[in-house]
Amino acid sequence: MEKKITKEMTMGEILGVDPDVAFVLMECGMHCVGCPSSIGESLEDACIVHGLEVDKVLEFIESFLAEKASK
Repeated sequence: MEKKITKEMTMGEILGVDPDVAFVLMECGMHCVGCPSSIGESLEDACIVHGLEVDKVLEFIESFLAEKASK
């Protein structure tokens, strides 16, 4: 069963589900994905820091994972 990504999950947890999500996050403007301090940050906190809407970023992630699963 596929694990659902939530805005409360840390960046480390999200990348643990699928490391390729890093590319989606970078496309959204989060270029600090590999930064050690970002790993413990929630997706919601990271979006706030970068001025991004967490729900939109979450939609991009979900779309990416759904497309990847369909291949």
